[in-house]
Amino acid sequence: MTNVKNIISTSVAVIATGAMFACVAPFASADSAQTSAVVSSRSFPKTSSVKKNLFAEATSTSVDESSKWGGIETLDVPQTESQAEKEAAAAAAAQKAADEAAAAQSAAAAAASRSEQRASIPQVDLGKMTGTGAELASFSLKFQGYPYVAGGNTPAGWDCSGFVQYVFSQFGISLPRTSGAQATVGTPIASLADAKPGDILANGTHAAIYIGNGQVMNAMNPVQGTAVSGVSVFGGAGYSIRRVM
Repeated sequence: MTNVKNIISTSVAVIATGAMFACVAPFASADSAQTSAVVSSRSFPKTSSVKKNLFAEATSTSVDESSKWGGIETLDVPQTESQAEKEAAAAAAAQKAADEAAAAQSAAAAAASRSEQRASIPQVDLGKMTGTGAELASFSLKFQGYPYVAGGNTPAGWDCSGFVQYVFSQFGISLPRTSGAQATVGTPIASLADAKPGDILANGTHAAIYIGNGQVMNAMNPVQGTAVSGVSVFGGAGYSIRRVM
């Protein structure tokens, strides 16, 4: 009896052990399959790219030319000046002011000189003279002090022959442009003693309008401008006396 019990107990133990292994095997298989699936889904391809050092200082920047920055690229940023630049600018301004003051002083001196010259020349009373020539001579005196400009022939500026040409044009008379050509127009007058106001005194280098008493009205030079002077303005050179009216 005892042997039968032992045999039964042993058989039960064997059957129980076999059942346990049968249950464990599937679990092991499932775990193994699950582990394999996880490993497969988490595998990553090998990379050879080098990661940048995000903490390194940038040494250059490139910007697309078509980039828009809201108009900031066109801002007019005021430029500051160094102390040396400020001193240079101040020196230049001071020099400019000095040059302008010197020019003004020179102009004032020239004007004073012209006034003295006019005061030293005996004036002619053209009001007592009659005739178109006297009227022309009187008209020419209105331009005393007007500027001398080489090549000019208007009140804005004229040279000697340009002045004579302009004055005569206001009386309907057209004259040549140069002093040499003006010395050949009209009727020749033998001497200064026979000259009358309105006659032209001219040679190859200068031209003037006679106003009487040995004086002429003429555009002299850039310093003296247009003024009355004696016939000595011709410097002793010969000249023609021509009457055209």
